[in-house]
Amino acid sequence: MSGVDTGVRLASLFAAVAFVLGLHLMNSPATARRGNQLSAFGMLVAVLAVLVSVSHGGSMTLTRWLVLGCGALIGGAAGLYSARTVEMTQMPQLVSLFNAVGGGAATLIALADYQRDTSVSAGVATATVLDVVIGGVTFSGSLIAAAKLQGHWSQPVSFPGARFASAALTLAALAAGVDVIAGAHNAWILTIVVVTALGIGILMVLPIGGADMPVVISLLNAFTGTAVAMAGFVLGNATLTIAGALVGASGGILTKLMADAMNRSVLSIIAGGFGTGATGVEVAGGSGGTVKSIAIDDAALQLAYASKVIVVPGYGLAAAQAQHEVRELGELLESRGIEVSYAIHPVAGRMPGHMNVLLAEANVSYDQLREMEDVNPEFDRTDVVLVVGANDVTNPAARRPGNAVSGMPILDVDHARSIIVVKRSMASGYAGIDNELYGDPKTSMLFSDAKKGLASLVAATKLVD
Repeated sequence: MSGVDTGVRLASLFAAVAFVLGLHLMNSPATARRGNQLSAFGMLVAVLAVLVSVSHGGSMTLTRWLVLGCGALIGGAAGLYSARTVEMTQMPQLVSLFNAVGGGAATLIALADYQRDTSVSAGVATATVLDVVIGGVTFSGSLIAAAKLQGHWSQPVSFPGARFASAALTLAALAAGVDVIAGAHNAWILTIVVVTALGIGILMVLPIGGADMPVVISLLNAFTGTAVAMAGFVLGNATLTIAGALVGASGGILTKLMADAMNRSVLSIIAGGFGTGATGVEVAGGSGGTVKSIAIDDAALQLAYASKVIVVPGYGLAAAQAQHEVRELGELLESRGIEVSYAIHPVAGRMPGHMNVLLAEANVSYDQLREMEDVNPEFDRTDVVLVVGANDVTNPAARRPGNAVSGMPILDVDHARSIIVVKRSMASGYAGIDNELYGDPKTSMLFSDAKKGLASLVAATKLVD
């Protein structure tokens, strides 16, 4: 083994270690940024190691270097532009698009290698088929998920015979895949696998409702990692396999945790939508009880004279870009000696960790972010809960059977002494049912856009003696 080969292997080992350590650091919001940076550096080292390896092999021509360089520049520029310009409310869509890119790239790698190598072992053929199937499902499914998150469909989409079509596509993919693994080296047969996988991805995501989207994004992320791992097997690249396996495993664990947080199985989520709610448009409705509104000055008085306040952020806060206003209100209350914390439901927002990232962007202290299991016992000792744009995750109806949110763990905000809900209207959430919290005698509705309402609360609270 030459010195170059040894250096490449050591660099690949360093990259793999960086991925593992980076993923570990992402367990905590306080170290997540460093974990992201370490993982990115590990990926840079891995890419450079591959470039050195292919250069040392002597197979690279000037044309190939130009193709690689152009691809890297275009992809890097697109990624940098997207990351810097995307709004926080559009982050789930961006993640879905990145999942699609990862799945599509893994599929193309498998296709290109299969076309190039006319004699592949059964093991490599199996990895190729799995790569194509998982990558194809991820690509089309992620594009549909991004479109749904963008609000292009107001309801889960289905049609007569959809389940039969899914079953037929699955059988066709299975038959063609077995043929490839058995040794039939035919690009057209593998193309059938690709086409059927794309169809399966579309039919899988179309009927899924908005409330299940955080779980779906996590699941597709796990698919992306698994497809990349299969691509590593196809190419014989251990670093690619390790990186993909880490993403696939962590995404799978997160998907299970997210599904458990909704008291649903992953299979039931894939089988159909949750409720009838929209991903981009709320469904009009009422609370079904006596609803009372509250003026800004009265809400400010309640907050200013409380001893303990818990803020419950939801997607409405993200949509209004009100994270800075809620942080300013929290700091103002703290300056008055009031204990302030933020209750984060696992499926708040539209993707895992959405609320954590949003509040971190506004420099809310990590120590104030409380997970559902930790914060629920504290509501009984809370003077005022301020709900900003959260709906289904606070609905007491989840404790009763027979409705769209039955069994879903919720934030027990109705246990507090007083609840103030900042919301534009009485529209229902993604599950498409009324929130019983709004009719609770302890609840007051502050009808306002989250950003304007919170800014007014800050101004009014400053005037309280």
